[in-house]
Amino acid sequence: MAILKLETFAGISGDMFLGALTALADAYNDIIELPEKLGLEGEVAVQILNVNKNGIACKHVNIVENEKAEHAHRHLSTINKIIDESTLSDNVKSIAKSIFMTLGQAEAKVHGVDIEKVHFHEVGALDSIMDIVGAAYLIDRLKIDKTYCTSVNTGYGFANTAHGKLPVPCPATQELLIGLPTYQGEIESEMTTPTGAAILRYLKPSFTIPTLTELKIGYGPGQKDFKIPNTLRASLCQGETNESQMVVIQTSIDDMTGEYLGQEFQTALMGKGASDFYYEQVIMKKGRPGIVLNVFCPLKGFEEVSDFLLENTTTIGLRYYFVNKKKLDRTFTKVSLEDGQVQIKKSKTPSGKNKFKPESSDVFKVAEQTGETPLNIELKSKIIIENEKD
Repeated sequence: MAILKLETFAGISGDMFLGALTALADAYNDIIELPEKLGLEGEVAVQILNVNKNGIACKHVNIVENEKAEHAHRHLSTINKIIDESTLSDNVKSIAKSIFMTLGQAEAKVHGVDIEKVHFHEVGALDSIMDIVGAAYLIDRLKIDKTYCTSVNTGYGFANTAHGKLPVPCPATQELLIGLPTYQGEIESEMTTPTGAAILRYLKPSFTIPTLTELKIGYGPGQKDFKIPNTLRASLCQGETNESQMVVIQTSIDDMTGEYLGQEFQTALMGKGASDFYYEQVIMKKGRPGIVLNVFCPLKGFEEVSDFLLENTTTIGLRYYFVNKKKLDRTFTKVSLEDGQVQIKKSKTPSGKNKFKPESSDVFKVAEQTGETPLNIELKSKIIIENEKD
């Protein structure tokens, strides 16, 4: 699994993303050849420029249009035709068209027109086509299937566009950033563009960044210079295994009855991916008795479990933090008693000692069938497994 981490302290644009991922993939020669793959070699070329952004040496992937090239505002169907007729792989074509569709839907909504009537203006220009198709090529090449991202710096002020002067973030950018954490930062400029926002939206990033081991870092510079480094920092990372890193989700509740937090709720919670949970009795503000619900889940299940809690409890907010889990290796086996079987969990301590734990549901089932106490059934099960060990 390829994990990508994006640090958007200077925002994100198409050329910044293209530069950052080209550095990660060391794919400068491939990007230079991209116009030929798109059948645009007579209209556009790629230059790799060495630049320095506040002391950070990086390479800007500069898209240069031929002066004689047609400066058309292309419709979505025209752009899709260029992509379909290219020599790129089917997956790259699919990614690129998906990003353009996302972008087109945002443009259509903010301008109040049908998507097929959208003139892509700056986005339909050759440099933006190269940015998006190049991004798709690199996403496919790096096999990225999980992305984490910091909050997005949008900038503030006004920007000159084909529609005239528009507030930053521009309407299409703001539409694409709905639901994503953003801030305006300290720079009066357009830090995040519609192209950058559309690429980010395609990646479906998580903004809850776990412990990651960075394997390689790439910087994608923008054209402008600011008092902060105008770059997108991207890292290829290795994550902790889902078994070893857990998320603890907490919420305090003082306005739900025990009836709604009982067995049915708990069964559904476990079904959503929680690995364990417990309640704490507390006294909350205004002297109200309440409970703190603590839920443990693997990192990969965080979104689904947290969404379940927000949908099915009265809480309007959650706390969460990451913990590492150390566990003993375990195996499962069954022992046969006169009137049934009991599953046994077997584990080994660091010193090499064995632990045996009969499954309680099996113990109670056999106890009910035999009329014996659960304690006796558990003892019999342990004796059998101990003898088998010998």
